[in-house]
Amino acid sequence: MRFLLLPAMAAAVAAGDLHDVVIYGGTSAGVMAAVQAQRMGKSAVIVCPDKHLGGLSAGGLGWTDTGKKEVIGGLAREFYHGVWRHYRDDDAWKWQARDEYGNRGQGSPAIDGERRTMWIFEPHVAEDIFEAFIKESGIKVHRDEWLDRANGVVKQDGRIRSIKTLSGRTFPGRMFIDATYEGDLMAAAGVTFTVGREANSQYGETLNGVQTKRAVKHQFRKDIDPYVDPGDPGSGLLPRIHPGPPGEEGAADHRVQAYCFRTCMTDHPGNRVPWPKPDGYDPQHYELLLRYLQAGWKGVFSKFDPIPNRKTDTNNHGAFSFDNIGANYEYPEGSYEKRREIIREHERYQKGLLWFLANDPRVPDDIATEIRRWGLARDEFTDNGNWPHQIYVREARRMVSDFVVTELHLRRKEPTPRPVGMGSYNMDSHNVQRYVDADGHARNEGDIQISPGGPYPIDYGAIVPKKKEAPNLLVPVCVSSSHIAYGSIRMEPVFMILGQSAATAACLALDLDLAVQDLPYPALRKRLLADRQVLETPNPAGFIPLRSLRGIVVDNTRAQLEGPWKKSGVTAGVHDGYLHDDGAADSSCLARFTADLDPGFYDIEVAYTPHPNRATNVPIRITASREVHRFSLNQREKPNHGAFHTLDSLFLGGPTTVLIANRETDGHTIVDAVRFLKK
Repeated sequence: MRFLLLPAMAAAVAAGDLHDVVIYGGTSAGVMAAVQAQRMGKSAVIVCPDKHLGGLSAGGLGWTDTGKKEVIGGLAREFYHGVWRHYRDDDAWKWQARDEYGNRGQGSPAIDGERRTMWIFEPHVAEDIFEAFIKESGIKVHRDEWLDRANGVVKQDGRIRSIKTLSGRTFPGRMFIDATYEGDLMAAAGVTFTVGREANSQYGETLNGVQTKRAVKHQFRKDIDPYVDPGDPGSGLLPRIHPGPPGEEGAADHRVQAYCFRTCMTDHPGNRVPWPKPDGYDPQHYELLLRYLQAGWKGVFSKFDPIPNRKTDTNNHGAFSFDNIGANYEYPEGSYEKRREIIREHERYQKGLLWFLANDPRVPDDIATEIRRWGLARDEFTDNGNWPHQIYVREARRMVSDFVVTELHLRRKEPTPRPVGMGSYNMDSHNVQRYVDADGHARNEGDIQISPGGPYPIDYGAIVPKKKEAPNLLVPVCVSSSHIAYGSIRMEPVFMILGQSAATAACLALDLDLAVQDLPYPALRKRLLADRQVLETPNPAGFIPLRSLRGIVVDNTRAQLEGPWKKSGVTAGVHDGYLHDDGAADSSCLARFTADLDPGFYDIEVAYTPHPNRATNVPIRITASREVHRFSLNQREKPNHGAFHTLDSLFLGGPTTVLIANRETDGHTIVDAVRFLKK
């Protein structure tokens, strides 16, 4: 693994400019990667196109998408502890009394005094904390440095040796981390990536690809005419509606979920800046919204989420809102100028929407009056006209490595053998396109908001490329995952977690003189745990891991399911919890548990969680070697063998199927797991 230095690198070593770890990107992941490298005794430098550190965490997203905050550890938790410390100071509350603020966060309290963390914050507070991390660690940051994407990555024997920016500066290093939202270093280094949505069939998923049937959130609740002249298709479509059909359900396409700015607003007169009217404003771009408002929609203010000092983190909400649906398809691989053009268009669209709501005389009076109470926060983004400096790039490139995180990993249906962090947020894709449905009405497509069923681990393989492509590069943001899995992973706390883990791996690989792909996982795991990263959660009461069970166990995740089974919201049972029929008792639900058994005598056992609402007469049929055995199971009673109930001991061999149905049952039918215990 030792290598000869290129002449330029030899000169850099002599000048002291060769760094152990070069981080490209000043996002929250980039900052945490640099801090971790410094704490592990390595030299680190941040090279970034950004002028402001922290990415979206300092760019308006202060209403943190925490998910389950107990899985957030390490430097990420230090960041949120820094927020807590800041707001303990009475001087932090300039525009609002502390007691007036309250304590509401996204799924958890904003302030967790017991754990000394705070999850909701103002943009400038986040930026100050990131800057403090950098200052305390003595890390150099080279700002406004844009990677030369065409010729700026120098490789030797497959390894990245240096990167060059458009200013002509060169940054040699031993390890590299791409912490950008766009994955520019990854792509320029020749790493395989994808853009858009995979077909469900590619990875055996259910929520990927084109999604019209499940797109029920942020959807039109009224029938809204999409044509310039209502009722006349010949007049053409209104702006921001796509021509043509949305595509085949579950099919792959090139499109990415919508972007927006997380706008920081205030209703405090002393800190409020009136809505600016953007250049090129055209009210026709908001005609579809106007028709929706005139039809009675009242949800404009539903995502004015409160952050301290009478401000908001304002996000998209509803069928026509801040998300500029369909305007970002060229962003992920676009040139710098194309991206700037797209960002300007998003800013013009979003500012125009606010101006429209406040000033167009056709807007309903109650909405116009309320929006005029608000404005941009004068003390935020002071060098950018009080407008966020970071657009919300919800998704751009995604690496394709030897390990690809999918919906199945998030649902724990596939193993994650080398966890380097955890996620827990919903599988969340914003809308991707707006089209005209078969009834001639405007419709959105692509929005998915479905829980993975609890916290899940993220594998080390998701942040390292294929070894042949880049043995000294890690990618903690544009990770190797499917579109729908990325919809959950893409949260700022997770990026901080993965940034720290990426730097940890880089430093250990340097110490051991290994490619990052060859790093022994036990060594990585040991260091991550020592640095307070969370790699697993304690099993909840009633939860039974598959690995703890003897015998041949077929979980419901491996069963052949028919009908509208529902996943229980209770975290109990074997592996991934259990399913129920919601008490339908109508023969609509079937579950087949099949195993190929060596000949012999087996105890056949069925797992379920008892409850008074369960059925007393669940029909079960066992089929093996053309023999059929029938049973009736009372699921109100406690199982007779721990979590399992032994039905019988039978001689079995070859393909064996246990069929559980909800035919004429007198309560909820439960399916969880079937076990075959050989005697």
